[in-house]
Amino acid sequence: MTIAVLFLVVGLAAGFAFLNGFRDVSNAVALSTRTRALTPSIAVLLAVIFNFAGAMLSGSFVLAFTQGWITLPSGTGGLAILASALAAAILWGVYAWWRGIPLSSTNSLIGGLIGAGAASVLVGGNFVDGVDSILVTQVLLPLVVSPAIAFFAAYLLIWPVTWAARYAQPNVINRRFRRAQAVSSAAVAFGHGLQDGQRTTAVLLLALVAAGLESGAEVPFWILLVTALMLTAGTLFGGWRISHNLGHRMIRIDPLRGFVAQTLTSVMLFVGAIGLQFPLSTTHTLTASALGAGTNQRFHVTNRRLVRRILLFWLVTPFITAAVAFILELAFSPLSNLPN
Repeated sequence: MTIAVLFLVVGLAAGFAFLNGFRDVSNAVALSTRTRALTPSIAVLLAVIFNFAGAMLSGSFVLAFTQGWITLPSGTGGLAILASALAAAILWGVYAWWRGIPLSSTNSLIGGLIGAGAASVLVGGNFVDGVDSILVTQVLLPLVVSPAIAFFAAYLLIWPVTWAARYAQPNVINRRFRRAQAVSSAAVAFGHGLQDGQRTTAVLLLALVAAGLESGAEVPFWILLVTALMLTAGTLFGGWRISHNLGHRMIRIDPLRGFVAQTLTSVMLFVGAIGLQFPLSTTHTLTASALGAGTNQRFHVTNRRLVRRILLFWLVTPFITAAVAFILELAFSPLSNLPN
């Protein structure tokens, strides 16, 4: 039974990675296509290449990440918790995509783990170690601190960048920053692969440890390959609902401000993944950066209704996925009592 549930977790993790790429393609392409720095096809191609590269390289940092993450109960009980959390994150992610709302896959997954862990305790199972710490470091801090830093940093960075370009003609400025956006778009995609690749890789590694097939001391190559391929496939077939909201409906933005928002986002993602082993949401960071950069202009136009809707989705995500995973874990709980 343990092997059967393990296959279920692997399938759900692959689906989670695909949905991650499918939804988050907007992070790399929305601003660059909005400012006509890249055509949609070229933007998606860049996102595919650099997402794949980032996800493959995420294995270099995933062990440090998992050491500070959670410890699951061994056997079927731990795998059922993972399956419930992944299923809840996928369901909520599909609904948010249908509504065109940019959403953090990480917060969805963490909320699911918290809810599934609570249900496991309720039915007499083991508690998920490390939930208290990830509630702070991977839900509250990324939800509040990183978007605030991204917004204010992008807002402030506009002044020195516009000052440096003060003597150039508007058409020259737009042309130069459109070229620069091609680089910053690739950097965002690479940072997304580094950050979100770690999450799926960590889930699969935890599943193998819970099933007793791995010690967790190293990451099997096939896990990295599955993560990178599914993340890339999702990016390749990515939906444009969220890209349209980010690039066209949320706020008006020009090539200079698009470049600032994308560059700041990529730097924060790199520092979080490589320097601090700190999980940052690409969606939260880029959305806040675009809002900050777009707000610092004379004639900014912000769709406040859409921004409020996005913020509401961000706030309720951990609670909704926790509730859904709680119910799913109760449904899966009979599996924990079956022989392995």
